[in-house]
Amino acid sequence: MLKDILYKVNIRSVNGSTDIEIKDLQSDSRKVSPGTCFIAIKGTLTDGHHYIDNAINKGALAIICEAIPLEPKENITYVAVENTSIAAGIMSHHFYEEPSLTMKVIGVTGTNGKTTIATLLWKLFTAKGYTCGLISTVENLIGNKKIDATHTTPDAISLNQLLKKMKDDGCSHVFMECSSHAIDQHRIAGIEFAGALFTNISHDHLDYHKTFEEYIRVKKSWFDQLPQHAFAISNADDKRGVVMLQNCVAKKYLYSLKTMADFKGKILENSLIGLHMTVNDIEVHFKLIGEFNAYNLLAVYGAAICMGEDKHQTLEMLSTLTGAEGRFDCITSSQERILGIIDYAHTPDALLNVLATIKNLKRGEEKIITVVGCGGNRDKTKRPIMAEVACQYSDKVILTSDNPRNEDPLDILKDMEAGVNVISRKKCISISDRKEAIKAAISYTGKDDIVLVAGKGHEKYQEINGVKHDFDDKKVVAEMFELFEK
Repeated sequence: MLKDILYKVNIRSVNGSTDIEIKDLQSDSRKVSPGTCFIAIKGTLTDGHHYIDNAINKGALAIICEAIPLEPKENITYVAVENTSIAAGIMSHHFYEEPSLTMKVIGVTGTNGKTTIATLLWKLFTAKGYTCGLISTVENLIGNKKIDATHTTPDAISLNQLLKKMKDDGCSHVFMECSSHAIDQHRIAGIEFAGALFTNISHDHLDYHKTFEEYIRVKKSWFDQLPQHAFAISNADDKRGVVMLQNCVAKKYLYSLKTMADFKGKILENSLIGLHMTVNDIEVHFKLIGEFNAYNLLAVYGAAICMGEDKHQTLEMLSTLTGAEGRFDCITSSQERILGIIDYAHTPDALLNVLATIKNLKRGEEKIITVVGCGGNRDKTKRPIMAEVACQYSDKVILTSDNPRNEDPLDILKDMEAGVNVISRKKCISISDRKEAIKAAISYTGKDDIVLVAGKGHEKYQEINGVKHDFDDKKVVAEMFELFEK
């Protein structure tokens, strides 16, 4: 009944009866069918209030809106609420039988590391014998069944529908990325989280949030809303890590490589075959590479301990796991032993972390050749910084297209080139065609050199003028290795 799914929604006024049966929830008028409750959400591009009549014509029985129309239709129930985005989350939670109450839902937020942490948690708890769900940028999984991911975090209705499927398929744990967009747009409203993790925060999504302070506020707002029985884990080595937990009433924990923390790590050796670390004074070898993965592993370990898992068994299992696709993903050419690394790094901080890791792993005079681009119709301020970081840590840099979307790739390259100083100009070239850029990078290599292809990682497409074309960085690197070694 409509009145049941409106429980805890901040209602302003009602026109019509809420004692009616609802067969479906939709925020897209094109998907409305008879018996639907249509929720008119104000999005970044469109306002659902403009499509109320369309929804009614398709059979909607109830309309959730922020202002009831001046001429309401007969036999239609209108409910005016404070915020339709928040209402969508709360109503979806009830409509899909409160799935997050019967599973341990763990969310991960931060600029970098979300996908790796969520994926490692899924792999770890699956290895422990639990049936788990994963909601991530790369893929959504129910047990071992794959469902394609379209957003880092789906809309509130789709998210609860997915959680209901996970519940029905016997999932006891769900690990999900919570992007700043999803938090700000209330896509995770209504979900009962058992735990939340904060990785780090750096320059990203300022095209959406406008200011860095707003970006931080949005991330923090999620921790502020956690219930007392949940746990919250934050990175003590990030300068905003402690701030994230300031107003949080959940059980609070910190992880760190540099200071005292509940989950304390120390890197003993960092090489191309993995990390040798101590975790709370227990010595472990991990397959993952780099300091940034040391942080990811500490966060995962912390979450497992907070959920009551045995520390020795957890570390033993973690030592056997590999990371997420497109995150420091390595491929080696057969003859010259050139190392290709494909990584999703698309922020200055992420690119810096990957390149610093590669530089620290060098054994001798190997060259580092970096292919990097920036997305179109996104934050322009990070473009020159990305180029600057690439030049600082590489012997050769090829600036190229990422997903230009509806921007001219040459304009994007021009923005990036502004970050290349006079000294770096000799080692930096621009090639707008991404495949040609990768080909050029590999043509510059010699034995044992390292090629980093950054920005797209797991993505299997390149978006140009609104069209997604097949494109897989790892596959292209493999093709070019084969071409040059014939």
